Amino acid sequence: MDTTPATYCAILLPGSVLPAAPAYAALIAALHARLGDEVHAAAKDLEVYAGPTPPVDYSLDTEVAGVARAARELGWDTFHLVGYSGGGASALAFAAKHPEMLESLALLEPAWAGSWGWSPAHRALWERYRELDGLPPEKFMAQFVRLGVRSGVTAGLPVPGGEQPPWMVLRPAGIRAFLTTFATYDLDRDALARFDRPVYFALGALSNPDDYGEVAERLSGVFPRFRLEVFPGRHHFDPPHRVEPDRVAASLAALWASSHDGAHLR
Repeated sequence: MDTTPATYCAILLPGSVLPAAPAYAALIAALHARLGDEVHAAAKDLEVYAGPTPPVDYSLDTEVAGVARAARELGWDTFHLVGYSGGGASALAFAAKHPEMLESLALLEPAWAGSWGWSPAHRALWERYRELDGLPPEKFMAQFVRLGVRSGVTAGLPVPGGEQPPWMVLRPAGIRAFLTTFATYDLDRDALARFDRPVYFALGALSNPDDYGEVAERLSGVFPRFRLEVFPGRHHFDPPHRVEPDRVAASLAALWASSHDGAHLR
């Protein structure tokens, strides 16, 4: 248990590709540069990668239980939660299940936000995601990346080929596990509408608007305290928290301060 006093305690969940430590190293450094000892930020890996294969009964509730367990181990009754991509979807599920534990919620392009009557373009995009199942790992990852950005975007995308880190071999199965639970998971919209803590959403302007743009628009009508920040030139695989960590750290500091002083973000 960590007993270091801090004004802001935060758990940061990564996406389904990069592990938590490298995903958030720059952002955590920027947070410490801005807030010093006032912040204790814990980057937590996803439960889907806790073993050599995803759990057979894996769902977003697996991630919810993992976050609750991590908070208990840290000795935190309440905390700020930050989630990117698959971690963002997990953060939404956690907010619906355990709102009493959260002081704020920061969503960095969550990969999914429930099944709430999406547009035809959004539904068509998710059919394309589902069609990836069965592709060999190299083709799966290449197509998965292309679906996350606007048509014609090439800058900032992962470069295929070359030596892969050992953890990369687990990623196609983990992403498939996320896609499977997204198809069946019941995210409680009414519970999220009752969430009265401030919510921040970071959106890359070059991300696929039929995916992350529509998620942002939909959630803006769900959460009563919602702030959207758009980052020109950024996209889902060149995300603000890695490329512009100082700016994101400033936004998180403002979010967290608003949760303490009761300020409204609108």
